[in-house]
Amino acid sequence: MANLAPGFAKHPSYEVNVSALSAELVVKVGACIIARSSQAVEVVESKHRLVWYLPMDDVDSKLINPTQTDTYCPFKGHASYWSVDVAGQHIDDALWAYMTPYDECKSLTGYASFYTNKVDLYINGNLMNKEGPGWATQGNTNV
Repeated sequence: MANLAPGFAKHPSYEVNVSALSAELVVKVGACIIARSSQAVEVVESKHRLVWYLPMDDVDSKLINPTQTDTYCPFKGHASYWSVDVAGQHIDDALWAYMTPYDECKSLTGYASFYTNKVDLYINGNLMNKEGPGWATQGNTNV
């Protein structure tokens, strides 16, 4: 049975492009590594800042806890959230994942993304923009 995104039917020129990231992605809170992956992807979405996702298997499951937060995207589906608890810090809703994304974004199944304004996200050792995901403003970049 098809699970098509209603957003694409309403906005056919909207794009969500997922591509492999040929670099190491590391997520930290302070000195503690929460996630490390060489299998990350980057998502370029219409009118949004660049976002990186990594396999949930590459996230230290001992440091995250599910929350009650649930959001909806008409292009990707419902997102579930997790908090991070590390080094005496509790960071609410620090990462999210689309557990059963719409067919057009099926490649995000099993992947999660961190809010870069809540944690430090590095690609090949370079700290990414701390502004966090969301709507892009003209001229806005992640690096």
